[in-house]
Order: sequence, then C-alpha cells, then structure tokens
Amino acid sequence: MGIDTVRAGASDEAAGLRREQRGWYWYDWACSVYSTSVLTVFLGPYLTAVARHAADAEGYVHPLGIPVRAGSFFAYTVSLSVIVAVLVMPLVGSLADRTGRKKPLLAAAAYTGAAATTGMFFLDGDRYLLGGLLLVVANAAQSVGMMLYNSYLPQIAPPADRDRVSSRGWAFGYAAGSLMLVVDLVLYTAHDSFGLSETAAVRICLASAGLWWGAFALIPLRRLRDRHARVAGAAPTGLRQLAATVRDMRRHPHTLAFLLAYLVYNDGIQTVITQASVYGSEELGLGQSTLIGAVLLVQVLAVAGALAMGRLARTHGARRTILGSLVAWTLTLTAGYFLPAGAPVFFYVLAAAIGLVLGGSQALSRSLFSHLVPPGKEAEYFSAYELSDRGMSWLGPLLFGVTYQLTGSYRSAIVSLVAFFVIGFVLLARVPVRRAIGEAGNPVPERI
Repeated sequence: MGIDTVRAGASDEAAGLRREQRGWYWYDWACSVYSTSVLTVFLGPYLTAVARHAADAEGYVHPLGIPVRAGSFFAYTVSLSVIVAVLVMPLVGSLADRTGRKKPLLAAAAYTGAAATTGMFFLDGDRYLLGGLLLVVANAAQSVGMMLYNSYLPQIAPPADRDRVSSRGWAFGYAAGSLMLVVDLVLYTAHDSFGLSETAAVRICLASAGLWWGAFALIPLRRLRDRHARVAGAAPTGLRQLAATVRDMRRHPHTLAFLLAYLVYNDGIQTVITQASVYGSEELGLGQSTLIGAVLLVQVLAVAGALAMGRLARTHGARRTILGSLVAWTLTLTAGYFLPAGAPVFFYVLAAAIGLVLGGSQALSRSLFSHLVPPGKEAEYFSAYELSDRGMSWLGPLLFGVTYQLTGSYRSAIVSLVAFFVIGFVLLARVPVRRAIGEAGNPVPERI
C-alpha cells in the first residue's frame, strides 16, 4: 500500500470523524430544551397545580390508591423516573456495547422521550396521572438517550480533541435551551395577545419541547454511525447488569475513584441548580420574573463558560481546569450566603457566576471520564456515569433540607453545599489520572 493511499485513508477517516462530531453536537441541541423549558421552568409548577385541582378536601391525590400530598406529587414522580432510569440504563448500555447497534437504541430513546413530552399538550384539568406517566417516560428516556449520546464521545473524538468536542456539545445544548426559553417566555408572558389562556400557553411550551427534540434528533441520527461490537456474549438484565458493571469497574479502581469524586461534586452542582430558585424566592424575596430571568442568564453564560473552559483545558489540562472550577463554585456559594434580600441585581451576578462555571464543569468531567473507559465498554461505563449524574444526586437536596430544618435559614442551607465541592476537590486531586488512563488501555494525551 502506497504512502498516498495511507494518507488518503487517514484524511477520509478524519473527515468522517469531523462529520460525526458536527452531528453529535446536535443531539445536545435537540434534548436540552426538555431540561430547560420542561423540567426547570414549566412542568413542576404546572403539574403541581393540576394535582391540586384533582386533590380531595385534605389536599391529597391517590395514585394507585396511595395518599400523596398534591404538592409532593411532582417530586415523587421525578424520583420514580430516576428509579426507572437506574433499572434501564445499564441494560441498554450493555446491549449497545455487545451488539454495536447504538444508533437504533438512541433513536428509540429520543423518540420515546419526544413523544411523551409532546403528549404533555393534553395535560389539563385533573389529569395528574397522565402528567406523572408522561414525566416518568420522558425523564427516563432522556437519561437513556444521554447515556448513549455520551458514550459516542470516545469513538468520535481522538484523545487530544475530547475536551473541545465535549465543551462544544454542552455549548450547543445551553444555546438551544436559551433560544427556546426566550420564545417560551414571550408566549407565556404575552399569552393574552396571542388569544391564549395561561394554561394553554404552558401546554404549548411543554409540547413544543417535544417537537423540537424529535425534529433536531434527526441530524445526529443521520450522521452518527455504529461500530463493530468488541464485547461478546449474552447480556445480563436489569440489576444484574448494573452489578456486573460495578464489578468490572473494580478492576479499574482509579476510574471508580474518579466516578466517586464526580458523584460528590456533581451532587452539589445539581442541588444548586434545583434549589437556587427556592433560595431566591424564600430567602431573598425575589419575584417569579426575576427567577426566570436568572435561569435564562445561566443558560446564556453557560455557553460562553463551556467554550472558555474548553480552551483553558487545552493549556492547563482538563483535571486542573475542573479543580479550578470547584474552587469557583465554593467562592460563588460563599458569596451567595451574603446576598442582600430584595436585591435582584446581586442575584443576577450570582446567576452569572453559576453560568460561567456550570457548562465547563460538566463538559470537562464528561471528556475526562471518556479517557478512563476501557475500549469496547463505552455505553456500559457511561451508564454508570449517567447514574452518577442523574440517579445519585439525592444527598445534596437532603443536606439542604436538613440544614434548613435545623437552622430555619436558607442561607445556612445554601452555604452547606460548599462541602460537596470541597470534598469533591480533595477526591479528584487524589486521582492519578495519567495512570488511570493507561490502566484502562487508552493512549495518554499530552495534557490531561
């Protein structure tokens, strides 16, 4: 084989990877609108209102005959969706690795989630059970889809490019969330001008996220390609597969150590995301419009933050950049403790700081983990990563709630989350990343 032929083949392969990378970004663009518009802004308050409309005189609804306070129905439903995802993700991840047919599984997850989200248009009156069912299906499907999507990263990006590729994916997602949130807020705040009731406007906002998800998922599904499976044998099922994955990860203790560090500091990140609005409304006395504006600001600045931290990682390495972001998270929460009440400008400053470190922290964690995954087990290992990301983030809300219960102060509750970033920093700093990458059987990048 001549040198020209080898060069042409390498050039074609590089061009193919760039095409896949460009397609891969679009899945974040497709599904992130669900996280922003549906989960973060509209569905919680709306589903709670529907449940209260269906409640009895004591304020309870009775799904499957179980008495549940209407105000708790949304939180319990989210928890149920996490349980479903925990059971399904390891099975799907193992199936993807063993068959090599990742793309059909991604398509199934994407369109199951998109259909369930679009179906939220019919959530009105007292149909809280319909809303709960659709939320469980959509949330579990998104978790499965993101696990499969993440597992493509080590296959479509060489080690030296993963920080950049991962950061651009997160940036695409935050950009989509920002764009659609602006459209939704215009529709919601000016619903009378469009001849819509407030309820109808919310239902359209919910359903449009599903339509967006389904439409833009076509791009990655056209450009991504399946690889030959490198793992043989029959796949275990359910919890057996999860146990098998954990046993296999014990053979790579440094990979497991990174996952533990990520579990801790990501728990802090997820709790800040979910509880910041509670802190703003209950402790600082800020209105709904201020809180929604802060969410939008976080989304916009997370795009810039993800791209900027991706560039920092090229110079300083992903591990050092993540450690720096954990210091920034600590300083941000400490400053949040001292925010004056009734001062939206300072809350916006806090939101801006969160946005700048949010996207980069998550993007670089994903790319760093991709180096620690043994070849041929991408989807299986990323199912464990996704469980850490979505299924295990319960300690932070528990600490937040217990701290408030003991002190009666949301300021104490918000600053208590500093513990997650400090402990996460210590755990991550102790992981010998270069050795871990070599033990996983992957080439070690020049900077990591």
